[in-house]
Amino acid sequence: MTVHITAAALILFTFSLITFSCDGSDTQSETSNASISDTTMVDLWNGNRSQIRQIYEKEVLAAVLNATEEDFGPWEIKETLDEYPGDDEALVFSEKGHDLFVTIAGNQKFEEGDMIVIPKPMTKNLLGYRVPIIREGDSELFENISNREEVQQLKHGIPETWSDAVIFRENGYQVVEEGDFDDIFERLENGLFDYTAFGANEVMSVYENRATQREGLTIDPNILLFYPFPLVFYVNPDLSNLAVRVEEGMVRISDNGELDSIFNRYYGDIVEKLNLNERILFELDNPLIPDEFRDLKPNLDNL
Repeated sequence: MTVHITAAALILFTFSLITFSCDGSDTQSETSNASISDTTMVDLWNGNRSQIRQIYEKEVLAAVLNATEEDFGPWEIKETLDEYPGDDEALVFSEKGHDLFVTIAGNQKFEEGDMIVIPKPMTKNLLGYRVPIIREGDSELFENISNREEVQQLKHGIPETWSDAVIFRENGYQVVEEGDFDDIFERLENGLFDYTAFGANEVMSVYENRATQREGLTIDPNILLFYPFPLVFYVNPDLSNLAVRVEEGMVRISDNGELDSIFNRYYGDIVEKLNLNERILFELDNPLIPDEFRDLKPNLDNL
């Protein structure tokens, strides 16, 4: 009798262990599935830039997050378009609390700050091809420029704290660094400097949305300035998992051709539209650029 009771108890105990194990496994699986199904909210700061850049950079981020969804889970972008004047941009993580944004590699505003830089350019250095916006009355002056020294004698208007000011000064160009993006064309119209220059990826958008609000300004068709100036993601230093996801996503959309498709949709005809290959090209050194991008050279065939 005792033997039968012990066997029954053993069977009951074993059954209890199996049941507990299964229940624990199911709970763990449910927890894992719940974690995977949680939507990641990504706070993109997208201010202080032209409208075309805002649209393009958000689309690249969406492609990056979509390409990594199977591994990292669903996502949603919260876009913030607030303008941060001057050095306030450096507070985008520490005080503003955003997750990531796009800026040029080697941005001097962050040389003392913490951030995770994703070293994968998103616009083929198109921002580094700088196209001048000038007064229409100076069109003949710019049309007759034939050498670097003639450009260096002209005054280049650049908003305060923009990295371009350092680059142009280091290369012997005259720089008037004052004001901000909002008043740059008013000051150009008023003759406080001779020209201002923007990347080929945004100059038409900047001209149409901002410069045309002033009288007598035009895009110069003769001059093209170049320096290494790639746009990359900067990620909040507290979000290392997001940084891993963004870097992996950039690799994937680069390898599968999606990044090229996005670029071509926006800029596939930019060389023709701006007549870039017919302009006089002046190349500048960028003393701020990280070493991995220092060898970037002008190559219009790659655009």
